[in-house]
Amino acid sequence: MKAPRRRLTPLLRAMGLLAAMFVAAGFAQVLKPTNQLADRLPPIDLSAQVPDAFAGWRLDPHTAPVLPDPTLQRRLDSLYTQTLARTYVNDRGQRVMLTIAYGRDQSSEATAVHRPEFCYGAQGFEVRGAGVDQIALPTGQVTVQRLVGKLGPRVEPISYWVTLADQATLPGLGRKLAQMQHGLAGDVADGMLVRVSTLTTPGGSTSYETQDRFLQDLAGALPQAVRPRYFGA
Repeated sequence: MKAPRRRLTPLLRAMGLLAAMFVAAGFAQVLKPTNQLADRLPPIDLSAQVPDAFAGWRLDPHTAPVLPDPTLQRRLDSLYTQTLARTYVNDRGQRVMLTIAYGRDQSSEATAVHRPEFCYGAQGFEVRGAGVDQIALPTGQVTVQRLVGKLGPRVEPISYWVTLADQATLPGLGRKLAQMQHGLAGDVADGMLVRVSTLTTPGGSTSYETQDRFLQDLAGALPQAVRPRYFGA
């Protein structure tokens, strides 16, 4: 004859859950990454490393990249260590807007750089995906997310990617796996968002060729020691 099962009282269940929470918290503390990769890799200085002029491109002070609204900007300022927003123009009058946001801690979604979809959407843009593409660079290639943002008559093709340490990836599964890889090694990866965009007229071409050429020229102009920090190894 089987002995009757003894039911756990609500107090015992609560104590068991509390004990499990303490154990989980202890493991989380033990496994929490503490080694800052930003202190071991070539340091980032956006304003010094990204040149004002290169390969026929020069600064254009008359066209500003899309920036977050002030409320969101204050939140982003608490996450990012450095930011850079510039517009470049070449002798053919082609303009490319470049935005880079760098943060020393990219170990979780809470501290990671924000996706342009959210930034543009917060500014009232209608944003649609235009697929994933690869750009050939002097030292390899980088995978980019293509978008198109539209606000009234303004149509803005966008390309972007993110980095963790010296690895280029995209938000989503790729970034999560890279975060886990660094975390298991006890490392806190730094990283950045690199975004470029151009302007077209309604019904005009949304070709990304100008952006690709600009990024190829920029990759060739960056100091060799830090190039993987921007474009991946």
